[in-house]
Amino acid sequence: MKYVLVTGGVISGIGKGVIASSLGMILKSCGIRVTSIKIDPYINIDAGTFSPYEHGEVFVLDDGGEVDLDLGNYERFLDITLHRDNNITTGKIYQHVINKERRGDYLGKTVQVVPHITDAVQEWVERVAKVPVDGDKKTPEVCIVELGGTIGDIEGMPFIEAFRQFFHFRVKREDYCLVHVSLVPQPGSTGEQKTKPTQSSVRELRGLGLSPDLIVCRCASPVIESVKNKISLFCHVKPQQVFSIHDVSSLYRVPLLLQEQGVSQYLIERLDLKLQSPGSGHWMARWKDLADRYDRMLKEVTIVLVGKYTQLEDAYASVIKALKHSALCVSHRLNLRYIEATHLETAMLKEDPCKYHEAWHHLVSANGILVPGGFGVRGTEGKILAVNWARNNNVPFLGVCLGLQCAVIEFARNKLGWKDAHSTEIDPNTKHPVVIDMPEHNTGQMGGTMRLGKRKTIFQTEDCITRKLYSNRSFVEERHRHRYEVNPSYIKDFEDNGMKFVGRSVDGERMEIMELEGHQYFVGVQYHPEYISRPMKPSPPYLGLLLASTGKMANYKSRGFRTSPHLSYSEGDDEDEEIARIVADLAETPLSDEAVASKEK
Repeated sequence: MKYVLVTGGVISGIGKGVIASSLGMILKSCGIRVTSIKIDPYINIDAGTFSPYEHGEVFVLDDGGEVDLDLGNYERFLDITLHRDNNITTGKIYQHVINKERRGDYLGKTVQVVPHITDAVQEWVERVAKVPVDGDKKTPEVCIVELGGTIGDIEGMPFIEAFRQFFHFRVKREDYCLVHVSLVPQPGSTGEQKTKPTQSSVRELRGLGLSPDLIVCRCASPVIESVKNKISLFCHVKPQQVFSIHDVSSLYRVPLLLQEQGVSQYLIERLDLKLQSPGSGHWMARWKDLADRYDRMLKEVTIVLVGKYTQLEDAYASVIKALKHSALCVSHRLNLRYIEATHLETAMLKEDPCKYHEAWHHLVSANGILVPGGFGVRGTEGKILAVNWARNNNVPFLGVCLGLQCAVIEFARNKLGWKDAHSTEIDPNTKHPVVIDMPEHNTGQMGGTMRLGKRKTIFQTEDCITRKLYSNRSFVEERHRHRYEVNPSYIKDFEDNGMKFVGRSVDGERMEIMELEGHQYFVGVQYHPEYISRPMKPSPPYLGLLLASTGKMANYKSRGFRTSPHLSYSEGDDEDEEIARIVADLAETPLSDEAVASKEK
């Protein structure tokens, strides 16, 4: 087993997750089996109880693990399915060690950070790194490990010490590579690229017993050769081991930048890897086509996201990615506008009329409306008002989780005439509880009590747009994260009036997919389809929203929904050519030179 450890210096949020994902993608494109681990030094057991403002979105895995959003980057870039143990936290490690101590596993010894905590970290990494991904029975060959936080943080010290021991005593020199991501600031006053922060960060890392093999410099513009040479001189690496990642038009460019600078050749030689396929040209050409397509898009589509945590973009990281994947598929540049749901409410008209009118201006001028998930009272009425506008004005709409529930509440109030209809989460005493808490919801504890992970949804009819978007499958499996559900007692009332629940759980009790009759695209889903959206396989509900918002849905229907990108390819299919053809067909734009050459070949 080979290990690539990615650390960060100078500041947090420097892009370690994207760098780690890109390195894994490049190795996978060379035919090497790759897995990933994210280490978060916080004491929480998992990310499930985080406020979105505190740590961004909570990413949910197939097995129900609530993990750091960087695991979403890994899954999207590598197109693999990870597990809850691929996210290590200080809380998990300490809980594991304390449980062993309580069982008497340490035979009366004094339990300490060194060696017991550090040993537990090493054992966890070794165990998880060998777990096959995506049902592949073969053990991964390379494990990309990202250490969260910044070198020097007191919370990360046990993990740094664990890897010092790991690299010096457990694995051979050719079995690991340390990548350090650092910042090269470029003050506007002088325009000079400064190396001192990187020098200090590497010095601190070396003082803790770890020496970087690669230094990835983040900068506003490409790092010039003289700066690379200076970093090389003071940080004890060769100039060719200093990589520059400057600000680019899209994240799709990052793997290409690394590849252009020879990272794959270095990793293959450094880790003594044996290639399983003749180079990375096929995959990288496909990825370059994706990046080029993103850069040359001229048309624009405006989608408004009516949410509760709009001050932090990372709070809706997967939602934004899913929208971008679908916008790319229909060859439109995404103009995403955020509307704070409370700004749509009448109370805001008195409090701040400018914000109120600005929010409504954005809403009524949008091509499509998205209402994502959330919890709590705040902003719910604003979301319901946004749903009402979409329903009454035939504006393409997608409601996810709470968004579906808001659509149900709005329909009950304004179509069925139940003015007090609500969710028991907001109003426990409502006479029309159209949304209720699930029977198995344990109200005595907050963490890990939701309906989580991959669940099966059965389509109830063949005549629905959502099923067509899913390539006419009889069922789909998507990831969930919710405590409340549509009250099955009211389903007949809804369906008799045109709100159809076309997808339900296996037992038929839980409403999973809703469509509104007579509307060009009004869809709600209880699950979170954004979690398994991929750059080259966009999520069907999101794709439907973008197709309707760009006026391409009619053309898509006329072809019998034959070109849904969210396909399941059997082994041996020419997936690259098929996806290129599909995207070009939908986008009505020419293929890149690489894709044309691949198709002609």
